[in-house]
Amino acid sequence: MFDFLEGYDVLGAFWTTVQLTVLSGVGSLVWGTLLAGMRVSPVPLMRGFGTAYVNIVRNIPLTIIILFTSLGLADIFGVTMGAEDFKIQGFRLAVLGLIAYTAAFVCEAIRSGINTVPLGQAEAARAIGLSFSQTLRLIVLPQAFRAVISPLANVLIALTKNTTVAAAIGVAEAATLMKTMIENEAQTLAIGVVFALGFVVLTLPTGLLLGWLGKRLAVKR
Repeated sequence: MFDFLEGYDVLGAFWTTVQLTVLSGVGSLVWGTLLAGMRVSPVPLMRGFGTAYVNIVRNIPLTIIILFTSLGLADIFGVTMGAEDFKIQGFRLAVLGLIAYTAAFVCEAIRSGINTVPLGQAEAARAIGLSFSQTLRLIVLPQAFRAVISPLANVLIALTKNTTVAAAIGVAEAATLMKTMIENEAQTLAIGVVFALGFVVLTLPTGLLLGWLGKRLAVKR
């Protein structure tokens, strides 16, 4: 029944998707957290940069951002991300584009968590002499992260599906292989079912696990 899968590295393609998701997810969490800190910063310049970045990037299609990393950064400005091999370069540029895009959504999720922390806690931290960065790092962010595990899980699931856009610059992930198989094989429906199930296997356990974790670690108010 699944003879059409012979000769194709389906598991390898999905492994590339997993790598894209994990690396982009970690990068987006770091950059998104910094952006969230900027958005609540008392420094007008940092606050303005964070706000402008989020509002601009969220309204640009991901495909355009991914294409810009390839056609703009690589072809025009010669940014190779430390890779001479074209495939490795494309993979790293795709990760960069996914981080730039997803971080805007991570930022807003974390900022919503920051807003759930009672203002009195930040005022008390300042009263005992903690700086803004210390208050954010030691008091606010630990509670904010616990409050937004479920929203961050939704962002991660969306990121997993968004990795298919990397096919636009030739990254050999699941969507790229699916396109190749559809062009070469007659089993279009079966191919679609196989890859749809593959993404369900990647996203459903993630959503269930992080949803349970979000309820378990939720801050009781």
